Amino acid sequence: MGTREHEEPWMKRVEELVTLLEGTTIGELELTEAGTEIIIRRRPDMMMVSMPAEQTGFNNSVAQSPAITVKPVKPKKEDHSIPIVAPLTGVYYSSPSPTMPPFVSPGDIVHAGQVVALIEAMKVFNEIQAEVSGRVVALVANNGDVVQKGDTLIRVEPV
Repeated sequence: MGTREHEEPWMKRVEELVTLLEGTTIGELELTEAGTEIIIRRRPDMMMVSMPAEQTGFNNSVAQSPAITVKPVKPKKEDHSIPIVAPLTGVYYSSPSPTMPPFVSPGDIVHAGQVVALIEAMKVFNEIQAEVSGRVVALVANNGDVVQKGDTLIRVEPV
């Protein structure tokens, strides 16, 4: 009798969604709200039947009985990295020469002012320096690519 008052909020939302899907041909619905993921899978070809409450003990019983999965959603890790961008258009080089190791690799710690790449423009090699100190999380540009002014070359997460 008083059980609906103490019902979980996600269960009320599931009931609303099932009601909305009645009479549609939608077979599957995935929804993420307030950190809860709701997945409803049903067979629209089955007939919805409402049973009298005295026979079942529940209101709004449905013969279809959709499969419902509710699980907490892990919050996506926020990206706090800062891009190191190309200050000019040219060819990006990740190392000082083809036979030398790259200036930086993912996981390396860089310091503000440290050379992290070269960009060749009009036969001049321009040193690209890190503007922040931190850990290299991604090398976005590929060695030998032509990059445009403002393109992200490397992503650094401040530490």
